[in-house]
Amino acid sequence: MTRPLPGAVVTPDGHPATTTATATYVFAVCHGCDPAVLTGLAGQAAGAPVRLLRFGSLEAVVQDVPAEMFGEEALRERLADRAELERCARAHHAVVAAAAGRAPTLPLPLATLYLSDERARAALREDENRFRSVMGRVAGRVEWGVKVYAAPGRPPPTRPERTGPSTTAPTTTTLTATAPPETTSAARTNTRPGHAYLDRARGARRAREERQEAGLNAAASVDRALRDIAVAGRRLRSHDTGVTGAGRVQLLNAAYLVDEGREADLIGAVELLRTSPGYERVELEVTGPWVPYSFVDGGDLDADQ
Repeated sequence: MTRPLPGAVVTPDGHPATTTATATYVFAVCHGCDPAVLTGLAGQAAGAPVRLLRFGSLEAVVQDVPAEMFGEEALRERLADRAELERCARAHHAVVAAAAGRAPTLPLPLATLYLSDERARAALREDENRFRSVMGRVAGRVEWGVKVYAAPGRPPPTRPERTGPSTTAPTTTTLTATAPPETTSAARTNTRPGHAYLDRARGARRAREERQEAGLNAAASVDRALRDIAVAGRRLRSHDTGVTGAGRVQLLNAAYLVDEGREADLIGAVELLRTSPGYERVELEVTGPWVPYSFVDGGDLDADQ
């Protein structure tokens, strides 16, 4: 199986490539792509044309890139910067999308690199049969992404702090001197600040647990409903709040392989779910259509990650 080759951009004797050396960057594998659709694409290296590299009965969409910029350390540093990572990902996708618009296309992972065209051709040729098999399964189909988030819950009421004279009528009842001593003692115990705080904390915890359970049940229902429409589905690793944003808990991150022409069915199902009872505590996000990035690694198309 073809994968990115960390540190591949070195000379045959193991030394770093010189500044004048180039590496072969592979965007995708396709069949019968028109080279004209690649004309003018910037790719990952300005000034170097994006082109087709024939191997067996298929073609790879490739570009010569400076080895100095795409060596293991240089690439790690560049992709650690979120803005640079986004730029590289967008450039990669632009090339993949252009090829996919004209021919059956399988995108390869970001930063799939080889020392030369010859190395790339030899490695890709080993995977030719797998490429053809997967290409047959995703032909005429697109990927849709669906994410489910827990809707922000209403915070539990808190006891107001005494910051000054109150301008509203008090809502508490004052015990009179005629109340029985034991009743007075019990009331004072039940209204102690520590007990009230613990009651509020327990209530807030129960509310969070109920929201979490309701959200997970809703996410599972979304997944079941969309798998009935899709040819295949795949649950991906959920993003943490560092990616989704503070307080935005992701309950489902899934991809669905859908026949072209059934997009309206999927979107309609999502809209119906949004307005159904039991889904008011979740937010649904739909993206697509995409080239089927999540379904090109072969194996069981319904497997979760």
